[in-house]
Amino acid sequence: MAAVFAAIVFVVSFILIMSEKLNRAAVALFGGVIFLLTGIYDTTEEFMSYINWDTIALIFSMMVLVSIAQKTNMFYFAGIRFAKLVNGSPVPLFIGISLIVAAGSALLDNVTTVLIFVPIMLQMGRVLQLPLFPYLLMIILSSNVGGAATLIGDPPNIMIGQAVSGLDFMSFVIHLAPLAMLNLLVIIILGVMLFKKELHQTDIKIDNLMTIDEYAALKRTPLLYKSLVVLSMTLLAFSLHSVINVDITTVAISGAVLLLLWADHELDTEAVFSQVEWVTLFFFIGLFTLVGGLEEVGVIGWIAETIMAYTEGAVDKTSLTILWTAGILSGLVDNIPFVAAMIPVIEEFQYHGISNLDPIWWSLALGACLGGNATLIGASANIVVAGLAEGANQRIPFIKYMLYGIPAVLISLTLSTLYIIIRYL
Repeated sequence: MAAVFAAIVFVVSFILIMSEKLNRAAVALFGGVIFLLTGIYDTTEEFMSYINWDTIALIFSMMVLVSIAQKTNMFYFAGIRFAKLVNGSPVPLFIGISLIVAAGSALLDNVTTVLIFVPIMLQMGRVLQLPLFPYLLMIILSSNVGGAATLIGDPPNIMIGQAVSGLDFMSFVIHLAPLAMLNLLVIIILGVMLFKKELHQTDIKIDNLMTIDEYAALKRTPLLYKSLVVLSMTLLAFSLHSVINVDITTVAISGAVLLLLWADHELDTEAVFSQVEWVTLFFFIGLFTLVGGLEEVGVIGWIAETIMAYTEGAVDKTSLTILWTAGILSGLVDNIPFVAAMIPVIEEFQYHGISNLDPIWWSLALGACLGGNATLIGASANIVVAGLAEGANQRIPFIKYMLYGIPAVLISLTLSTLYIIIRYL
């Protein structure tokens, strides 16, 4: 009975979030409050077990870093320079931002990447008066596809890499990067075709772009150089976190605090904190509490066990079932608890006669990462982009996004199915 009640609360909350009639953070938080009031879990379990504070702290820290860096106009400068390199042409801009975001998501992580590049795209959109929805959509899709390529690109990959000793950074690159690049190529081609009208409109203000002196806008103050140093150090530490043995959340927090202290005399710290996307952070917290309710009553575990019972331990059937189940569920719930529930179940397979679990691990990683593109709440990067866009009065409609996100996921999962069958099965 508790499982049915929790599922109903989650579905109703999801519908209200989709309707956009109420603030999405308030809806998600209220769902968690209902679980507290009905005894599904208590506050200790909610705060200690289900809210992923590492994710919250990572995103908050990167928001602080980006907020400080923005005061120097460095993102404005970078955006204008990039736009001038392609002569303000919308199609090369569309393709270029997709490739850059995908590469950044693979080498860093997708949340950090969108925090850096969404402000750049918003700046370029204002200058050129571009229709921003196609570009923001591609930033989301590219960030999740690129994040699927490496161990550090997306949280599910990090979790799998930590759980399986034989899967290191190069293993993810060798096994997942080829498919990620193929997915990206297909999505870019389809995006150019779908948004042909918007990308070929004739009223783009290219003259506005060419008359801008981006060098004059760049504030060459000590804050600029301090921001560049700390951002560079932080991003380098992200890529080397496994070597220096410091997790990426600690790296992000250290970078944010260092820059706040170093630039204290040039900053209004309260103003920096006021520019943090608090609604986005509380939406994350609400989602974690909602999914935590499902996990507490056993819904997530039941899904995992049902998959195992259905496949009866066959590698090919298990791999493809996990791929599609993870892909579908990752569009509806955060992929982190699902992956956490599936890892111990998959590990049990080695005691039931399956010696090679690699195809199953890669299927879980691909489904969880690529499936997040289906909705605006399917992945952390999606929520961050939506929050930044809304803060700039460029709200991304939930349903409108799904009309593109769901087909993109179906295409990605189909390509993944063919890839897994050809390469592993």
